[in-house]
Amino acid sequence: VQLQAFGGGLVQAGDYLRLSCAASGRTFSNNAVGWFRQAPGKEREFVATISWNSGIIAYADSVTGRFTISRDNAKNRVLLQMNSLKPEDTAVYYCAAAYRPYSGSHPREYRYWGQGTQVTVSS
Repeated sequence: VQLQAFGGGLVQAGDYLRLSCAASGRTFSNNAVGWFRQAPGKEREFVATISWNSGIIAYADSVTGRFTISRDNAKNRVLLQMNSLKPEDTAVYYCAAAYRPYSGSHPREYRYWGQGTQVTVSS
């Protein structure tokens, strides 16, 4: 399965963005999907994950209360709504489909990775 993340951009602190992750090749409706991000000079870090049926959702502490992950299996798409953006949210954001229907926060649990989309938040 090929994943594509899009929706990034340059915004000001306090603004919002909505990222989308689309799958092609085959459905990822049976896989958990996660969002990760990587800032320059830093390791890739977990942002959020959603199970195959949206029954289990988890967020990194740094985005809890500001970001919301959701999915539409009929459209083979996962969204990340990012509100109240901060300069420290600046990074390349990646979506990834896990090996299993439920997954956690470690990148090793994710099999398919899309190309990232740049999010830049100015102060």
